[in-house]
Amino acid sequence: MSSYFPHAGAKSRLHRFPLIQASVLTSVLLALSSAAHAAAPAACELDRTVRFGGMNWESNLVLTEVERFIADKGYGCKTEVISVETLPALAALERGDLDVNTEIWLNSVADPWKQAEAKGNVKRIGDIYMGGEAWFIPRYTAERLPELKSAADLPKFKDEFKDPEEPGKGRFYGCPAGWGCEVVSGNLFNALKLGDTYTLFSPGTGATQKAALTSAYQRKENVVFYYWYPTPLVGSMDLVKLELPAYDEKKHGCLTDPNCANPEPSDYPENPVFTAVNMEFSKTAPELTAFLANVSMPVELMNDTMAHMEKTEGEPEDVAHWFLKEHEDTWSKWVPLDVAQRVKAAL
Repeated sequence: MSSYFPHAGAKSRLHRFPLIQASVLTSVLLALSSAAHAAAPAACELDRTVRFGGMNWESNLVLTEVERFIADKGYGCKTEVISVETLPALAALERGDLDVNTEIWLNSVADPWKQAEAKGNVKRIGDIYMGGEAWFIPRYTAERLPELKSAADLPKFKDEFKDPEEPGKGRFYGCPAGWGCEVVSGNLFNALKLGDTYTLFSPGTGATQKAALTSAYQRKENVVFYYWYPTPLVGSMDLVKLELPAYDEKKHGCLTDPNCANPEPSDYPENPVFTAVNMEFSKTAPELTAFLANVSMPVELMNDTMAHMEKTEGEPEDVAHWFLKEHEDTWSKWVPLDVAQRVKAAL
């Protein structure tokens, strides 16, 4: 029967129960406090809507939706997307009609950006990834026309790329109308003196351009065109770059100028893609600006994201949610811990 009564060791443990209970209670209270803090809505630095520029190419649309979701759920801000083309977007950013331009492709707007930056109304805040641009033909075209190696060879093969509206000429698909790359495409087209043998076709929108090129590719038609990457189209097609004269900084600088008087051919350099904001916005919203400055994507991840978009035919919002769910290890580095917790809770 003596074993029924607690011995000294058991008594000692019983005396410790209140301490253990207190410790557990403290842990629970701390956890609840932390959860409540994480769930607490954030107060946006701005008492108005944050205006993002909506350029109509896939990577920009997806990244803009990623940033908007984080700004909304993580920072408590209201946002909107204003659809605009490249050069008008830069002017709007200068005026303050836009707060954020998520993707500026420097090589397409080198001179206009330099001028805008010099005025002090815009600010480059973060590099997203290194993009690229080229003139392409499908690999099946390269195999059919093995002597077609460079853009300078195109006049000899104009009949292989017949323009349906001008059968006596070939058709070169340039950059969509109104985009910054349209200036470079047009100047380079003229520098190579292709006007006598080809028409420069500028699709009305990026979607029109993609549809035309995809259709031609599926039918195994010969087609020659400008495109940029990373994009779903370049990632999904087997393409060959046409050779261009070696890159020359001065020549390329003129190619980016809408008023270039004497364009000379030059290859595209690697294309830094960066985020820019209106200067006044950066001063009044330093936390948002710090977040946007941290947005950076490995180009391989950007390719994967674009491939997911192509495979699922998802809308930008859908792809943005997929990215936020699948790649927390990337975007969570852009923001403080409490912001990341609020974003995760909203997914």
